[in-house]
Amino acid sequence: MNRVGGPELALSPEDFSRFCEFLYRRTGMTFGESKRYYVVRRVAERMAATGDANFGDYFARLRSQRGELEAATNAFTVNETYFYREEHQLRALSEHILPEVVADKGPGDRVRLWSVPCSTGEEPYSIALWLLEKWRLVDAYNIEIEGSDIDTDALAEARDGRYGARSLSRLPAPVRAAYFEGEAGDERTIIRDLRESVSFSQVNLVDRASMQSHGAFEVIFCRNVLIYFDDAARRTVAENLYESLAPGGFLCLGHTESMTRIDDRFRVRRFGDASIYQRPGP
Repeated sequence: MNRVGGPELALSPEDFSRFCEFLYRRTGMTFGESKRYYVVRRVAERMAATGDANFGDYFARLRSQRGELEAATNAFTVNETYFYREEHQLRALSEHILPEVVADKGPGDRVRLWSVPCSTGEEPYSIALWLLEKWRLVDAYNIEIEGSDIDTDALAEARDGRYGARSLSRLPAPVRAAYFEGEAGDERTIIRDLRESVSFSQVNLVDRASMQSHGAFEVIFCRNVLIYFDDAARRTVAENLYESLAPGGFLCLGHTESMTRIDDRFRVRRFGDASIYQRPGP
């Protein structure tokens, strides 16, 4: 029986596999038996929210209702981040990457940067803060920063721009004072001008059409997400990221991730402590 009993759900091996395969096909996220407790607990939470008494009813709803697919996807995403994460990449961005990007551009030309997945917004806002503080040419070009994620709840938090002490812990005090306002306990809110300088949108990394709808970028930050995918999904994501980069564009991955064994079309560049992947130019 696949019924909710308090917080527990007796999910058969067959139903567990059906659910994990369904989620994988739509998001690329991989969950095996070692994650059974994690998966079952979140399925039970969604069944309690929808009022479905058994897994069969819930799974039918999941397959037929886009809203429930979105809610279930949100329940399984991991939003662990903070401001100025992997600062060495931000340093490489202002000291090496952007000077190369703008070498063939004129004043006022557009430069597009993408944070995907952006989680609750700390990473794209970090890019904006870093450039305002560290790149003297920031006002010479039309800088567009976009943050995208599959998790619509995380995107809503990103647009609100309210953060607690843990998210803010690595920001220098002068930066917090200059770009954040108001306090509710430990929370502070990014000033309106900065919130409006970053746009947010939904994207699915394993969906080619979803990725292509955002156009091409000179720099993409895609950090700490490939670790949640299997080899097949990683290759799909790598292909989509490659196509989303303008020729000569740069890709920043998490420090535990590597593109070398996934897609050999990328050129590896070394800037100080940062290993960056570049799509070859024309």
